[in-house]
Amino acid sequence: MDAQELQALKNRYDIIGNDPALNRALETAVAIAPTDLTVLITGESGTGKENIPLIIHQHSRRKTGKFLAVNCGAIPEGTINAELFGHEKGAFTGAVGERKGYFQEADGGTLFLDEIGELPKETQAMLLRVLQNGEFLKVGSSKVEKTDVRVICATNVNLSYAVATGKFRQDLYYRINSISISMPPLRERKGDIYQLFRKFSSDFARKYGCCRMGLDHEAIALLNAYRWPGNIRQLKNVAETVTAIESRPARPAEDRVELGGAVVARYLPDEQDTLLPAAPVRTEAGGQSLNDSDKQMIFKAILDISQEVDRLRRIVEGGGVAAPAPVHTMIPQRQEADEPEEQEGSFHEAAPEDTSMKKMNDGLIEKALERNGGKVKPAAKELGISERTIYRWLADKRGKR
Repeated sequence: MDAQELQALKNRYDIIGNDPALNRALETAVAIAPTDLTVLITGESGTGKENIPLIIHQHSRRKTGKFLAVNCGAIPEGTINAELFGHEKGAFTGAVGERKGYFQEADGGTLFLDEIGELPKETQAMLLRVLQNGEFLKVGSSKVEKTDVRVICATNVNLSYAVATGKFRQDLYYRINSISISMPPLRERKGDIYQLFRKFSSDFARKYGCCRMGLDHEAIALLNAYRWPGNIRQLKNVAETVTAIESRPARPAEDRVELGGAVVARYLPDEQDTLLPAAPVRTEAGGQSLNDSDKQMIFKAILDISQEVDRLRRIVEGGGVAAPAPVHTMIPQRQEADEPEEQEGSFHEAAPEDTSMKKMNDGLIEKALERNGGKVKPAAKELGISERTIYRWLADKRGKR
């Protein structure tokens, strides 16, 4: 597939970006579409996995047949067999009539099973049978039914780990993994992040007649540095929220609003608010490596724990209450009401009336910015805090002038 054909494919399915891993996924989808091989699409939630089954179906010989998408994680365990394979009248309470399942409805077409890792073990055995020979039984029936369906699966969990822990059948895993297509997380598509932001912002602005959003270099760098645990879905929400709040009605002489890093920082949730970890960076030797920010955070946590242990030891040995151990890490300023209790830089919480600590923090940030010529990124790295913390501090400082 040449560059022109690839771009035409992206335009058809409204896909933005030129990341090599994204291009490889799209090219693979088109290449295997004419076959009937079962496909497994992997990737984190929000990476756009739902586009791949459509591309495969519409470039296959089954494109005139039905395309059905089923979210396996959204169907209750007690009814999923009936949903997928159908049921006979009276098969269970509420089965007032015979019903076709998705495998019958999609006969001659394509069936997309999203969140395949959520299937119960009984359903996995039934799915394995229909993949092997196209046969299945309706719930409450002993008659063998036949179907001719191309199955495409997707998951945002590690199926290899699910197999190792006994939650997913090994034979089914190998059966659905004939072809694997991996969708890259947004944090690995640095060059595409601003393109996607502009696309989502422009779509929203056009819909509601407001100005489009433009970002300066600091704001773009901030977007690129964020981990995006929710991937494209999260970026779209942020772009629409920023446009809705920061934009204004478009005028003939003005249809664009330029935003800086301090403004954009207010719309990026704290990374510790999410339970979705970033994928570890693999070294060539197969191990894991940590970036400087992660290392600094770990060192600070170890130091704080060590100091607390020393303080408790003095309490035990002295029989009294020892003074708190000195804290060498930054203590965050008082948070807004809607912010989490813990922020970057320390696991200690500053008392509201402790103005001396606030002044110390202000001084540390000011000196770090002075030493780094006013540049936020190196100052944040030196202090071991996130760039958003400094942007928020700057915004708060400007607001008090």
